[in-house]
Amino acid sequence: MENERLAGECGMKTLSGVYEKMCDYEELYQSHLKARKGKRYRDDVLLFTDRLEENLIELQNELIWETYEVGRYRPFYVHEPKLRLVMALQYRDRVVQWDIYRQLNPFYDKLFIEDSYACRIGKGVHKAVDRLQYWLRQVDRKPKKWYYLKLDISKYFYRIDHRVLIDILRRRIKDEKLMRLLEKIINSEDVRFGLPAGYSPEDCTADMWRSDVGMPIGNLTSQLFANIYLNELDQYCKHELGLHYYIRYMDDIVILSDDKAELRRVKDEIEAFLRDILHLDLNRKTAIRPCRLGVEFCGFKIWATHRKMKRQTARKITRHVKNMSKRLRDGLMTRVQFDRAAASYRGILSHCNSRGLRRKLNAIFARYSKAATEKPPEPQTPATNCAEFEAKTSSERGGT
Repeated sequence: MENERLAGECGMKTLSGVYEKMCDYEELYQSHLKARKGKRYRDDVLLFTDRLEENLIELQNELIWETYEVGRYRPFYVHEPKLRLVMALQYRDRVVQWDIYRQLNPFYDKLFIEDSYACRIGKGVHKAVDRLQYWLRQVDRKPKKWYYLKLDISKYFYRIDHRVLIDILRRRIKDEKLMRLLEKIINSEDVRFGLPAGYSPEDCTADMWRSDVGMPIGNLTSQLFANIYLNELDQYCKHELGLHYYIRYMDDIVILSDDKAELRRVKDEIEAFLRDILHLDLNRKTAIRPCRLGVEFCGFKIWATHRKMKRQTARKITRHVKNMSKRLRDGLMTRVQFDRAAASYRGILSHCNSRGLRRKLNAIFARYSKAATEKPPEPQTPATNCAEFEAKTSSERGGT
């Protein structure tokens, strides 16, 4: 099967001659504009832009002469929703990452399947959820009972095999200078961000982290490499297994079928492909269940008729709104800051059936705002009242 797959790649589209374009000053300047978007007042960005022309010329010369070295990462942990090790690069390195991304992404995006939704222009979480719900409505009208296979790859970003990734990139990229730069980024020697199989970040001591696997969470190129890596699985599932109802958002995959035994077979085939070709494993959340129970995907639980926010996500939003309301009451947050945060949550809630949750958030806001009623009212923007989260959602008006 592997020989057939490789034979089918003869005559494939390839990418060459882009490294010289990357070294152009104007390309670096455009990459700088992308990298600083939303971050222009941060200290490292201000330092870089203070001597912008000199810094870009220095980067240009390093790329031309292939003397560029990846700067030191700044590691830190986040808990969203579980413990993750994030690696932050210096600003000059982020400019180089954008320079690479602007050349590679348009080429690779055309190769991805239609139903891959993570980190792609015009895609995203809500498009993925809409697509899956559209399929659920289709199969709900059919006479047979339908099931879904939910696949989740164990510690995906931490387990990407560097050698396999480089081999995948080499099949398409025929620019040796560009490949040397990509290998330098992938095989970073200063910081190890790979996990041994079966381990979590909190289980590992410093000497257990591996340098031959793992992509740094936080890198722009890591998002692209992660999509390129699992595109191998997408193509296998579409062309070898012939799956129609197959959707992926990064390492979360859902497959629909009216044959439970067929889903078991598909699960075994995918598990073998991941293990033998991509050196990855499925985690314990992998399961086969009836579609009528609802499908958990991208932070929502989705049925043919409606969708709700996952309980874990709803609890997190409730906790954040409670903290925001306390800070507003105590004068640690301005009304404008509160309105902006509340608007973002209203946007999230507008994509699901959330009447009960919005009422709960309104009650929290009202409870903590009572303590501030004696203060002179500040100028308010529209919808800043006890009905802060009560905007009607499109799903509750009959649409999705």
